[in-house]
Amino acid sequence: MSGLAQRVLGGEVRAAARLMRALDDELPGARDVLAQLHGHTGRAFLLGVTGNPGAGKSTLTDQLIRHYRGLDKRVAVIAIDPSSPFSGGAILGDRIRMQDHAGDSGVFIRSLATRGVLGGLTASTRDVITVFDAMGFDVVIVETVGVGQDEVDVANTVETSVVVTVPGLGDGVQAIKAGLLEIADVFVVNKADHPDAKRAERHLAMLLDLEGRERRGWAVPIVPTVATRGEGIATLVEHIEAHRGFLADAPEGRRRARARQQAALLDRVYAMLRHQAAGIIARSGGLEPLLDALERREIEPYGAALRILQAMGLERGDG
Repeated sequence: MSGLAQRVLGGEVRAAARLMRALDDELPGARDVLAQLHGHTGRAFLLGVTGNPGAGKSTLTDQLIRHYRGLDKRVAVIAIDPSSPFSGGAILGDRIRMQDHAGDSGVFIRSLATRGVLGGLTASTRDVITVFDAMGFDVVIVETVGVGQDEVDVANTVETSVVVTVPGLGDGVQAIKAGLLEIADVFVVNKADHPDAKRAERHLAMLLDLEGRERRGWAVPIVPTVATRGEGIATLVEHIEAHRGFLADAPEGRRRARARQQAALLDRVYAMLRHQAAGIIARSGGLEPLLDALERREIEPYGAALRILQAMGLERGDG
């Protein structure tokens, strides 16, 4: 890891890819390099793209890349993919779909595997954002995995959340179930050439009005697009940039920045506790003795967990 931070700050793609892999695999020394980059962050605009499976998130992301590159902005994409059941690595669907940008030095696309993490992101997403930010990318797009029910963590990771849906999939009900209605800063009804598109827009508008479309001074817009043809992308970017300007001038921007810092801090605390617990368990002979005791009904799950916490030196709490 020696000298890696300076190479990343110099924009070396190979060094950045090596660091991202080390962070994703939690290799020794990777966090020390990340700490050296932290002071060089805070300049990139963080944009999240989430929504239902099959809604066209990757195609939309591809069009957003194309638009921002037309404005001479450097764009990084974190494409959260499902994990391979065999290798545990990312199934590189999104990277394959964005091959048109493969030869563009102003675009860096990184696929990350969920590795069983819920919420639509991965454990290393924020770390990879830090690397891209330190490298000087103007826009970092985080495209979630598309599981459709748990993808709300993105709201505490990015500045502006674009929620993508399509006609004919029970969009409104799914949005409520997933909490996506609450996290959307901009709603996109993709495949707007579908016969039911206007109906889907009206349904979403009704749901937003019921929930209170204006949130802390921002009225959530609904943008129809046909991502495969690039239709509606310019209007979408106008709304994204309007929200970006709103956050810069309103107390909401400060509140969200604070929420992102809190989420990042708590994630790191939980990760450190998990590692500490894993070390304690390994040194004490693994989980087999506790599992045997559970199987014999000599102890119940809470009591077994409490033994691990006590071995970590943590006081007993109320739950």
